[in-house]
Amino acid sequence: MSRKVMAILAIIAIALFLAGCADSPTASVDPADSQSQPAMAKPTTPGGFDEFGYNYAAGIFVGPADGVDKILDGKVWGDPVYAKDRLVMKWSKGWMDARFNGAPWGPDAWEDNEWNGKVPGGSGETWHYKIVWVGPGLASSQYWRPGGYPIWGQFEVILSQGQANGQHIWETHANPSGYGANP
Repeated sequence: MSRKVMAILAIIAIALFLAGCADSPTASVDPADSQSQPAMAKPTTPGGFDEFGYNYAAGIFVGPADGVDKILDGKVWGDPVYAKDRLVMKWSKGWMDARFNGAPWGPDAWEDNEWNGKVPGGSGETWHYKIVWVGPGLASSQYWRPGGYPIWGQFEVILSQGQANGQHIWETHANPSGYGANP
């Protein structure tokens, strides 16, 4: 996997885990250990989308990547390379309940990231990720899907494909690659 692709995955991962921390600037969140994260109240935005691109009621982010860090400064965590790229992130009710409302993580928790850098001033890269909760057993979990890879200690990337450096890359395509429990 290229460094740029790994940077994209890290940016998206951090964005989803930090999404609820805007009202608590001192909150410490470790994306490597999602189970240890404190439950946070679900952020609310009257009228749907906030100025950054988040719509917590709908479980979606749509907008320039510049908004995922909740600082509109032409950068994504200090790096301007991906700031103009377009990003669509979607997460399930199971993800939202566990991440923001203290519910236990379960097989209905998933998130989907679609990155598009083929825009004016963008990075030129595209990427699509599907990530599901499988539990601390990872590959030995009943929810594990053949062909995926572990991330964040209790999650599996079941789809990872995109274009970088002029090449189409199929990094991961688990079977099945749909959402929901896979016992």
